[in-house]
Amino acid sequence: MESPHPIVAFSHLRWDFVYQRPQHLLSRLARHRRVFVIEEPWATEDGTTYWERSTPAPGLTVLRPRTPSRAPGFHAEQLPHLARLLGELVAAEGLGAPHMAPIAWLYTPLALPLAERLAPAALVYDCMDELSLFHGAPPELLQRERELLAAADVVFTGGPSLYAAKRDRHPNVHCFPSSVDAEHFRRARLGAVTVIEPADQAHLPRPRLGFYGVIDERFDVPLLEAMAYAHPEWQIVLVGPVVKIDPAILPRLPNVHYTGQRGYEALPGYLAGWDVCLLPFARNDATRFISPTKTLEYMAAERPIVSTPITDVAAPYGDFVYLGDTPEAFIAACERALAADAAERRARTERMRAVLARTSWDATAAAMGRELSRVLAGAGAEATARGADLAATA
Repeated sequence: MESPHPIVAFSHLRWDFVYQRPQHLLSRLARHRRVFVIEEPWATEDGTTYWERSTPAPGLTVLRPRTPSRAPGFHAEQLPHLARLLGELVAAEGLGAPHMAPIAWLYTPLALPLAERLAPAALVYDCMDELSLFHGAPPELLQRERELLAAADVVFTGGPSLYAAKRDRHPNVHCFPSSVDAEHFRRARLGAVTVIEPADQAHLPRPRLGFYGVIDERFDVPLLEAMAYAHPEWQIVLVGPVVKIDPAILPRLPNVHYTGQRGYEALPGYLAGWDVCLLPFARNDATRFISPTKTLEYMAAERPIVSTPITDVAAPYGDFVYLGDTPEAFIAACERALAADAAERRARTERMRAVLARTSWDATAAAMGRELSRVLAGAGAEATARGADLAATA
């Protein structure tokens, strides 16, 4: 049954960028209530202001604001243009009526002034990052987050490390780690015949060690280079866009292969051809609180996983994910993974299956939906009480 309260989500991530937490959650929540996703604005050449619309899933509309301003993201300079567009959206979609008041769902605190204009029935902060560690972030970002934490009805965090950082900053915080669409990635298991390996990988010799995701300041470039030099026979496949770093710093060696960004549907095809899955994250401020979505996706493919000991991988999965905290240790972990006998592989696979049996994006979205229902029920009770108080004093 569809809820009368739609979700209006404000995101710093493009919907057609790497498919991750916002896409998984919001597309599932759209099965039960309308969802509007508002991206960061993009400048127009002719000075006009309008929405670009797309409908990537049933019940879900993605809105890309086009404005005359070239200020980045939800910058103060953008707010007048965005407020006008938001007013048009409210009028067109009937979001102004009290029984249709939207749920404002924020991935970026910078959108808080816009969310507040909606007079939302509930205010949700789905926190994916520890913003205090962002170097070069806008100075108002942390102030906006403080305001958001004061105003939010409920806070969700993307992993246990973030939960530990936020649980004392709000009375209603819930840990919802990134989960998995296991059926999508089980197609990459050994012996599965439901995926076709991409042409840019199929010709490569074995063994192949692979990573997919954003290649940015969280990626351990010296580690990658050390791996490639230590084992020139290893074919290292990196699937994903390069952002926030100069591509020139990445090693260009015969056994390192960059495919660029690939769609979500293509990922099982790459995974199917890998002998080891990699989580080669640097140990720095940018990775202290990350909880990589791909960890569980690798598990669904039932491939050996080698990671640096970032907290949200090492703490819950360190008994079956191979770990290495230096280039030498990481390379040794890859060697062990490749050399593992059938009994060891079977034992680690059974642990992966046990983890996957306890979680899914469907279950996570349903649990979030229940928390939303509690918040909305509480707001309704408060409104009823206020009405009774006014009637009594009339």
